[in-house]
Amino acid sequence: MAVSGRINVGGRDVAVRGTAWFDHEWSSTLMDDAAQGWDWMGINLQDGGALMAFRMRDRQGRAHWAAAGRRGAGATETSVYRPDQVEWQPQRTWRSPRTGIEYPVEWRVRVGEAWYRVRPLFDDQESDSRRSTGTIYWEGAVELLDEAGRVAGRGYLELTGYGTRLRM
Repeated sequence: MAVSGRINVGGRDVAVRGTAWFDHEWSSTLMDDAAQGWDWMGINLQDGGALMAFRMRDRQGRAHWAAAGRRGAGATETSVYRPDQVEWQPQRTWRSPRTGIEYPVEWRVRVGEAWYRVRPLFDDQESDSRRSTGTIYWEGAVELLDEAGRVAGRGYLELTGYGTRLRM
């Protein structure tokens, strides 16, 4: 989304403008009893398109369900990918110094025939929400790289259920 506004920097009002991410979760209340948590990403592609992929994990860390959608630049239709067309492979982990939870923060993800690398802009993006929602999860800014290692987009990655099963 295009955004603009003013911020106070050292006592001075400064005009700012840019792009922002809006994440609205429609429902978490229907998580299957066999699921431990989920891995989800929403990416704004460099070409103006968008990519979303997720998987629900079972208690052994395997995919319980997966899906993805991709919209091309300027397109009104979205390509939808079935569970067998979506694969998440963890590549690197990060352990929180506060909670001790280990998160797979870097991924190799397949959507259809295309493979991507998902890499955090920085590792420490853990959110400890035990006082409000009762959960701890990793949620933050990432970049998406294509198979040649070029930046294909930027977006958001959400990793839940790694410390304990996500309770809804």
